[in-house]
This record gives sequence, C-alpha cells and structure tokens, in this order.
Amino acid sequence: MNEPMSLAFALAMGVLLGAMFYGGLWWTVRRAVSSKRVALWFLGSLLLRMGLALTGLYFVAGGHWQPLLLCLLGFVLARIAVIRLTRPLDDNTATQAAESSHAP
Repeated sequence: MNEPMSLAFALAMGVLLGAMFYGGLWWTVRRAVSSKRVALWFLGSLLLRMGLALTGLYFVAGGHWQPLLLCLLGFVLARIAVIRLTRPLDDNTATQAAESSHAP
C-alpha cells in the first residue's frame, strides 16, 4: 500500500476505534444506571474498550509514529462526533441547569 493510502487507512481506523471506545462508554453508562452491579459494568466495559483500543492502535501503528499520530487524531475526531451525536435533542436542559445554579 502506498504512503497516502496507508495514512488515510490509519485515520479511518482511528475514527473506527474511537467510535467503538466512546460509543461503548455511552452505552455502558446508559446500561449501568439501571443495573444492580454498576461497578462490574464499568470495570468490564473499561477492560474491553481499552483492550480493543490499544490492540488496534498497536496494529495500525506498525512501529511507525506517523500512522499512530493519524490514528490518534481519528480517535479524537470520533470523540467529538460521539459527543455531538449522543447529546440530548433539547438543549434547554443545559441552559436551565446553568440558570438554576445561580443564587438569587
């Protein structure tokens, strides 16, 4: 594979790894809230998500820093995307929470 395609693949894999990591975190938080074993949910999720992310980063990097850097950039971009996609549709809740914290 030529160099630009290799770097584009690293970026795409970073986005995929980040989406799995942060999407899995969002899913875990939603499930753990109603569970009786919250600590087990979070611990299991952390181990699974970290294992997948670190293994993916290791294989994508292939011993070079350039693909690793682009993979990490994709990871951060996926974080931004997951935050935007999973936020509540009603932004008034954030505004009301900010307003209610002020003392009269």
